[in-house]
Amino acid sequence: MTDTSTLLALAQLARSLHEQDDPAGEDALLQSITDSAVDLVPGTDHCGITLVDKGEFTSVAPTDDVAARVDAIQHERREGPCLDAAWADHIVRVPDYDTETRWPSFVSAVRTETPVRSTVAFQLYRGESTMGALNLYAHNANAFDAESEELGLAVATHAALAIFAARRDDQFASALASRDTIGQAKGIVMERFDVDAVQAWELMRKLSQDANIKVAELARKLIDADHPTKRRDLLN
Repeated sequence: MTDTSTLLALAQLARSLHEQDDPAGEDALLQSITDSAVDLVPGTDHCGITLVDKGEFTSVAPTDDVAARVDAIQHERREGPCLDAAWADHIVRVPDYDTETRWPSFVSAVRTETPVRSTVAFQLYRGESTMGALNLYAHNANAFDAESEELGLAVATHAALAIFAARRDDQFASALASRDTIGQAKGIVMERFDVDAVQAWELMRKLSQDANIKVAELARKLIDADHPTKRRDLLN
């Protein structure tokens, strides 16, 4: 059974993840997750996170070189428990690498190149072309018991929620920036061509379609062209 101090630490992790306001952004958030997993989950010696976006594999926030190497082996071999957890199963267990028969190329490399002898991987999220997994590694075989999995799943759940929150914030900030850029460009068009806001928007939309570029990109080009320094360059 999970003791009170561990539950309190887990609650603190949840608060810190959701209140994260670090200038390093998502990288710092993910590093706090992997560091906390080693501290909170019994049996864990190393931890990392695997992310896949449109076929591109990325290992982020490893706690040390061992975690980074195991993740790298999975990417090199294109197989392993973390990839299975991310794409198919919510939890994938490797109790003992000495007797594991799945992913033979990956298992052989892990046994040869690292001290890791057991793994448990938790799915963080899964989309149409994106996924993530939290990967816990141990030096001992059969290092992860039911309590370990319970706590690991709790950490993974908090991690997934925090990642979603951080990426929603990034997307929101990006959307606001695009909206402001389009607004500035629309003002330029209104002034230059003596049209109202609706007519300016229609002109920009038509130009973006004809040039086969997004309206936000067209807006940036219009703002750049209207910059006084660039106007002087054009006149010289």
